[in-house]
Amino acid sequence: MDKRILLIILIIASISVHFAFFGHPNETVFDEVHFGKFISAYYTHQYSFDIHPPLGKLMIAGFGKLFNFQPEFSFAAIGDTFPDHGYLALRFLPTLAGTLLPIIIFFLALELGLKPLSSFVAGMLVALDTALLTQSRYILLDMFLLFAGFASLLFYFRYRNRGQIINLLWFGLLAGIATSIKWTGLTFLALAGIIEIVSIIKARAFGARRLASLVVYFAIIPFVLYLSVFVIHFSLLKNSGEGDAFMTPAFRATLAGTVEYNDPNIKPLNTWQKFIELNKEMYTANKTLTASHPYSSRWYTWPFMTRSIYYWNHTLPGTANDQEEKIYLIGNPLVWWGSTVALIYLIISWLGSLKSRIKNTNLDLPTIFILAYFLNLLPFIGIGRIMFLYHYFPALIFAILMLAYLVDQLEKPKKTVIALIAIAAVLFVYFAPLSYGLAESQKSFNHHLWLSSWL
Repeated sequence: MDKRILLIILIIASISVHFAFFGHPNETVFDEVHFGKFISAYYTHQYSFDIHPPLGKLMIAGFGKLFNFQPEFSFAAIGDTFPDHGYLALRFLPTLAGTLLPIIIFFLALELGLKPLSSFVAGMLVALDTALLTQSRYILLDMFLLFAGFASLLFYFRYRNRGQIINLLWFGLLAGIATSIKWTGLTFLALAGIIEIVSIIKARAFGARRLASLVVYFAIIPFVLYLSVFVIHFSLLKNSGEGDAFMTPAFRATLAGTVEYNDPNIKPLNTWQKFIELNKEMYTANKTLTASHPYSSRWYTWPFMTRSIYYWNHTLPGTANDQEEKIYLIGNPLVWWGSTVALIYLIISWLGSLKSRIKNTNLDLPTIFILAYFLNLLPFIGIGRIMFLYHYFPALIFAILMLAYLVDQLEKPKKTVIALIAIAAVLFVYFAPLSYGLAESQKSFNHHLWLSSWL
């Protein structure tokens, strides 16, 4: 089938699933209670503290400003009803990023050398995954991370395939954006960096120009962008707020309304010093976070999707069987378990030819996929803090690409492609009520609990 037709089908499918029931529910869902407060702080200029870099929240706040969002809602608790339609502006960008992600994956798969039909499989499986859909519909950051991270790889592989320094520039900017949303965005930089270093060693291309290019596009540009985001962050959060307690007196001396403000005995920090202190505090908070959560899970369970996350519920009294609207983060079983099977198969196959790969320093596509997959699990291995199923998303997408790669190896993949997409579509429809928060009876809800640990 023509590549353009496949792309059109993918675009229509992605827009349809992501913007269906847009805005429902008109209540706070899961971590919107946190990110809504952080975003509102940019309007009130009251200092807040978050363990993640500011860019994702700044983007949502900036878009909300275009539609005159007013920070009057407290985001106090899950289930609180929004007073007006202003919240739609805050949910729009994450939904748009989720809509564009399957298209990015389609083009990335093409750039990696997969045929159009196999690339279409990768894009459609991303579009039809109910967990990725759920995370894209609310005021959350993960879709920004995924979009920017995989878009950075798209431009990196375009650079490798076609040259053109503009592609490398876009890679550096997008990788910097991903890192400025969540630190796990560094894994996209690391993957491209490893590939580039191996290429330099293999080609013995140790010229100053090549090495300087590596430093500029892989380090300087992402860092300058990352630093600039914090400069904007500090310029907006200039008053005392709930985040004061995390900072030192010298930091608080820069915030109007604190005891330390204008205290002649305390020297206020400059912007660079505030940048260093805040990043140190973010690292410490990430490392020492001890809170528990009934729906947390460990990294080694994620490929098997043994634990869901309960996001929201609302009972509809007076309806037949007292129907409830519930939102759970549960992935499409075909996408999650199918990609895990592909991962295991590819690892076994890769290990069977490990000696020749080491001898030839061969970074072929299976090697890149496996490297990328484990790079995206590495930040979570050995971490004691609570973690959730959505932390697996970057690794999941690489596993989906592995599945598409195996399809690509088939001589006649058409029937396999039709079967995969058809089953994924049926399962998407089946589990969609738990992503969209659609009303159903308790009996119907129980049918979705294929594993007792999902409840």
